[in-house]
Amino acid sequence: MDDQPTPDPTMTRIIEAVQLGHSGSPGQARELLTALWDEIGPTGDALHRCTLAHYLADLQDTAEAELTWDERALAAVTDLTDDRARQYHHALQVQGFLPSLHLNLADVHRRLSNTSVAGVHLATARSLAEQLPADQYGDLVRAGIQHVGQALAVGSTARLDSHPSVAG
Repeated sequence: MDDQPTPDPTMTRIIEAVQLGHSGSPGQARELLTALWDEIGPTGDALHRCTLAHYLADLQDTAEAELTWDERALAAVTDLTDDRARQYHHALQVQGFLPSLHLNLADVHRRLSNTSVAGVHLATARSLAEQLPADQYGDLVRAGIQHVGQALAVGSTARLDSHPSVAG
């Protein structure tokens, strides 16, 4: 089976904006993704909303704004089906998105000193990550869980050098 995603112009735009952010233009990436969010709308395609919100959270200047986008990503995944995810790429499953989304929420709540909420999301991420395969993505999520757990245990509210966000 072909390992390439099915062409999806909206996903292409999201990925291009994310790459722009990674190449040193986070403000421009944030503007492009925010405009795209406005096009998609709060009831648009769930894969687009989840992916866009997940990446847009990482481009925010404040933890409060990041939390808003992380919550939008988790809300959008509840509307996402495996069938829709597989239309884009045959290997995607909604269950695979959840550990990363909960990890991001754990981290941002930790940075906002919401330790009990952070702990709940971290426990959820840890439990869901058990189902991830032993591949690069799974290893990255599990490492993020470990780092956020360590930071939470020592009461750190600092942004981690190894920010836990991963491509979902």
